[in-house]
Amino acid sequence: MEPDAAVAVLDALGRVTGWSDGARLLTGHAAGDVVGRPAADLLAEEPADGTLLARSGTIALRHRDGHRIELAVTACAVTDADGIPAGYVVTADPPGCTLAAQAFEQASMSMSVFDLRQRYLRVNDAACKVMGVSEASLSGRFFPDTVGEADYHQGFLRHLREVAETGRPVRYESFAGAPTLNREHLWSIEMWPLRAGSGELTAVGIAAFDNTEQYWARRRLALLNEATTRIGTTLDVVRTAEELIGLLVPRYADFASIDLLDWVLGAEEPPALPDGVEMRRVAHGSTRAGDPGSAVSIGETHVYKPTLPPARALHEGHAVVCQAGEPEFVEWLAERNVRSPGGSSHREGAHSMIAVPLRARGTTLGVAVCVRMAHPDDYGPDDAAFAEELASRAAVCVDNARRFARERSTALALQHSLLPRGLPGQAAVEVAHRYLPCGSLAGIGGDWFDVIPLSGGRVALVVGDVVGHGIQSSATMGRLRTAVRTLADVDLAPDELLTHLDDLVTHLAADGSGEEVAELGATCLYTVYDPVARRLSVAGAGHPAPAVILPGGTAELLPMTAGPPLGVGGLPFEALELELPEGTVVALFTDGLMDYRDRDLDGAAEELLRVFAAPADSLEALCDNVLKAVLPAQPCDDVALLLARTRALGADRVATWDVPPDPARVAVVRQAATEQLAAWGLAETSFVTELVVSELVTNAIRYGEPPIQLRLIRDRALICEVSDASSTSPHLRRAHVYDEGGRGLLLVAQLTQRWGSRQTAAGKTIWAEQPLPGA
Repeated sequence: MEPDAAVAVLDALGRVTGWSDGARLLTGHAAGDVVGRPAADLLAEEPADGTLLARSGTIALRHRDGHRIELAVTACAVTDADGIPAGYVVTADPPGCTLAAQAFEQASMSMSVFDLRQRYLRVNDAACKVMGVSEASLSGRFFPDTVGEADYHQGFLRHLREVAETGRPVRYESFAGAPTLNREHLWSIEMWPLRAGSGELTAVGIAAFDNTEQYWARRRLALLNEATTRIGTTLDVVRTAEELIGLLVPRYADFASIDLLDWVLGAEEPPALPDGVEMRRVAHGSTRAGDPGSAVSIGETHVYKPTLPPARALHEGHAVVCQAGEPEFVEWLAERNVRSPGGSSHREGAHSMIAVPLRARGTTLGVAVCVRMAHPDDYGPDDAAFAEELASRAAVCVDNARRFARERSTALALQHSLLPRGLPGQAAVEVAHRYLPCGSLAGIGGDWFDVIPLSGGRVALVVGDVVGHGIQSSATMGRLRTAVRTLADVDLAPDELLTHLDDLVTHLAADGSGEEVAELGATCLYTVYDPVARRLSVAGAGHPAPAVILPGGTAELLPMTAGPPLGVGGLPFEALELELPEGTVVALFTDGLMDYRDRDLDGAAEELLRVFAAPADSLEALCDNVLKAVLPAQPCDDVALLLARTRALGADRVATWDVPPDPARVAVVRQAATEQLAAWGLAETSFVTELVVSELVTNAIRYGEPPIQLRLIRDRALICEVSDASSTSPHLRRAHVYDEGGRGLLLVAQLTQRWGSRQTAAGKTIWAEQPLPGA
């Protein structure tokens, strides 16, 4: 018989004469309370035959606390020496003799049975193992007497009482520790009522499932899901690293750091990894508020020795885990403490670390290091797999930010190289300009401007806008700017120049290559100002009209007819001509300046004109005032602004003669030009000017048509112009040995700085420039 078997000995009259300790544990009655009493007093109900003696089967007992117990018992008669029945030995069947009892004892989950007063009745082996005690030491004891005062123990007791009082099952989850566990575990606890055959509530059964691993798996999966929304919200490398730190600390690590290779923060291509890896700290975080205790400061570079876990992770391409006491961990911690002795106290208690490489698209960008100190669990294989998955997602975001920064810097460099760095010297206008790239994720746009000196002291002012953003738009802007400069060199009128530019874009779109032409849909505004006539000629291709600020402070948009954007075709371009007072400011800009997201186009135009008309000390100040007044903190589009204050070349700087179509008058005109040069103090240029005037006037008389006119302009250079009514343009050629003519233009080209011809409404003009003395 087992030592803890429940045994009762009865005499022939049915009185209890013996009571085992197992019977005490089963019924709650001590031997002193039972021995000598009739056994029938212990029954919850009378047997069907009215007697307990010689009865084997199931009987119902009343527990000491009042609840009903049904037991399978066996009664064996005891006889004296004469064979007369002297009593009975009644034993309750051992619990392990049934499959249900075996299942209870051998279950892998913790199971126990409490009576209605929250005292232990049964505890299986799994529960005893978790609690570190035997069933005998718990049996019959009140639950609070066996545990501490923790909140989860109070919750357990509250639910026990709820089931005992209501008879309804309860299921809940709770974090709880145990003497044999080194940390708190997540338990899924189910409590249910136990009832007798009559339906009477007799006890409470409990099963506790250890869901700790499933819980942490869910937490890791939730972190990965959260990473998709929290990491990579901006295309900024450092900000992306900070977002990763915010995700890791404190839920995954007590301290975490992100170190990147130096080239990731620049524009270089990735070099080969050396043995000793130099890194730059871009972000770190800790559960210690205010002072993370890092050995490396933000922005500081440092070198990981090849044997340390971060360097191994970089070279091996997978997570490296090490625990306190391992040589790698000891070396890493010692190196950190030597580097930052003051922070060694912050690293006390560090017991586990993991280093995982940041790799994206086959390229290693850096390494993330996570350390646990207060967190009781060491990093394991599941944590390594999670860290690699999270690091790969974060690395893609870092690489996207790096690529964006590189493309943006490339586009900016390309655009700045294509925009005019220093505007050419000329006397026609005073110029100020601004260019602001947009701050949006779309990238650099294709806005541009230019100032092009023309013949006769005139100047061309140009602004344009290419559809789209990025390097392609910058390259397209460069091609358009080059095309406009080439056409401007031919000295075309604004409407003719835009017609040729539109034809060029149309031909590019129809070349049959099948590729989209980025120039399609681009806009352009081309203006020419003549300081002698004080006339402005304007034509536009789908571009906003320029503003004119008169010397009195009145600002208005020019009422020009805007043609279609480039490449659309089908409609002509029309030029607007007007005379401007000296000192008028002409403002050319792209549509990014008219930010009308919060108001209509008319309202944006009125606001812009109001700012243009406001007093300013200079053109530079006016540029700044306009941008500050009308643009938001982060413009959604590129902005180009070009301001030009007009000047006039008066009679003191321009001399004009009408020339009769008589070769004999060439000498008279030549003499008049020489006298004008002397009056201007430019006698040094008389010799070359006489030759130029003689050749150009002679050609106009011989090959052109009247009326013929000679004009000298004293600007930043000395300009000689001869106009006639013929539209035939001269061509420079090399004369043969026996040719009588053909050497005049060659002589002009050799003696002057530059020369050319331009078509006019009345014919053509041949011009030549020579530098002023001392220029």
